[in-house]
Amino acid sequence: MPMSHLQHNSPSAVASEVIAHEFSAEERTLLLRLAHDSISSAFERTGISFDPPTPHLAELRGVFTSLYLNRELRGCVGYVLPATSVYRAVAETALAAAFDDNRFSPVTPDEASHLEIELSILSPPQLVAAGAVEIGRHGLLVSQHGRRGLLLPQVPVEHNWDRATFLEQTCRKAGLPLDAWQKGATLQVFTAEIFGDKTL
Repeated sequence: MPMSHLQHNSPSAVASEVIAHEFSAEERTLLLRLAHDSISSAFERTGISFDPPTPHLAELRGVFTSLYLNRELRGCVGYVLPATSVYRAVAETALAAAFDDNRFSPVTPDEASHLEIELSILSPPQLVAAGAVEIGRHGLLVSQHGRRGLLLPQVPVEHNWDRATFLEQTCRKAGLPLDAWQKGATLQVFTAEIFGDKTL
């Protein structure tokens, strides 16, 4: 299931801190165009292909798509776990961010033409101890008792959080006590390659 997500307010404000440079400039351009086309196709009632054009873009990955309008967050939805191809995940999360993020009203046709898009492509989550969480490198996924919360790598950098605060705030995102990370919650980290319309 897609998850909505707490995001920073400035597109790509700290992307340079966490970019892993796995995707080429051509792939970045292609994925961002796909995200825009997915949203516009909803208004034009035209179909788009979700078939990945290359083996690399067919790899299974978690993806978050963030939408900004006038530099303010307008929607952010993603897949935490690698359940489908990068290519399809970008298309699906762009649509969900535009129309299914319950924190916002659906994007209008006029807004769609002015959106700035930022993509965060996640590595597979790995189990870690709390002391191994690195600010500026790792995103964090905390889960316990059927609850799960995720924050992307740029969030603690944007808010100037230390490791303990990052752990606490991810527990809060999951609806868990702030100290759940010290009381048996499962901790997983991932890295993210983050790029957007402003960073091409």
